[in-house]
Amino acid sequence: MRAMVLHRLATPLVQEERPTPSLGRGEVRLRVEACGVCRTDLHLVDGELPQARLPVVPGHEVVGTIEAVCPDVSAWKPGDRVGVPWLGGACGVCSYCAQGRENLCDTPVFTGCTRDGGYATHVLANADFCLPMPTHDYPDAVLAAPLLCAGLIGGRALRLAGEGTALGLYGFGAAAHILLQVACAEGRRVYAFTRAGDLAAQTLARSLGATWAGASNEAPPEPLDAAIIFAPAGELVPVALAAVRKGGTVVCGGIHMSDIPGFPYRLLWEERRLLSVANLTRADGHAFLAAAARARVQVQVHRYALDAANEALADLRAGRIHGAAVLVPPGWV
Repeated sequence: MRAMVLHRLATPLVQEERPTPSLGRGEVRLRVEACGVCRTDLHLVDGELPQARLPVVPGHEVVGTIEAVCPDVSAWKPGDRVGVPWLGGACGVCSYCAQGRENLCDTPVFTGCTRDGGYATHVLANADFCLPMPTHDYPDAVLAAPLLCAGLIGGRALRLAGEGTALGLYGFGAAAHILLQVACAEGRRVYAFTRAGDLAAQTLARSLGATWAGASNEAPPEPLDAAIIFAPAGELVPVALAAVRKGGTVVCGGIHMSDIPGFPYRLLWEERRLLSVANLTRADGHAFLAAAARARVQVQVHRYALDAANEALADLRAGRIHGAAVLVPPGWV
């Protein structure tokens, strides 16, 4: 098998030829069809995820076909098409798992971070944490892959944001361009906030149904019921709090964010709420994939060959990608 491997932080991934991995208890082996390139992968490479273990194969937006199944696995069979998301395993016994909050598990496993992920031609996955990706809903694996983190985490953030109809999305990347479509299908008015001067992102937002699109330092045309921050920029927290109405909610949707600057209490007063999203649950996965299928989400992708993973990460870091970047292993291009 071929894999792109991170050996040292802040260094390029290294292409390696490895033996095809052997199955462990409760595992399935996938031939990877596509793997999304997520901003979390940048945080991993840059050393901003203290839970990471090295060396590791990044990638947690994986769509593939099962080619081998451990004998103790009955839920899947060879030929099934599945997705492998960020949450690659949970203990099932800690207090959080017992409450149905496996996203907060005390000893979680994270795909592409604490176990090898999908920047490869093959990947092992915990069978219990795979999600069905039927071809009738998601015929193109490349278009489906970004749903497995940009989509799932966005969906969890949307649920935490509540049912308000005026929704702001700060940082218009892979997650926001997917979530905008789901929110519009639910009848919400979506306001997209981009980097200053990023007219391409604003044009994309409007084409996908945004009521308004502008720079993050601009005020929306109306007070927001809720806002979700996808950009890893802590300075946007007080900006978003100032944009939401009394009783409104601001959700921080990323795994990493720069420090939040001090801000006056009046921005939080009047029962505004500030929340964060941590990981996801399998229930989140099933619910969001169903919602994405109903909304007929159209993912905007930039395709890269597997061995161009470093180029894809560089383009993402530089803001050259509008939509999502996806790696395609040999044989699937």
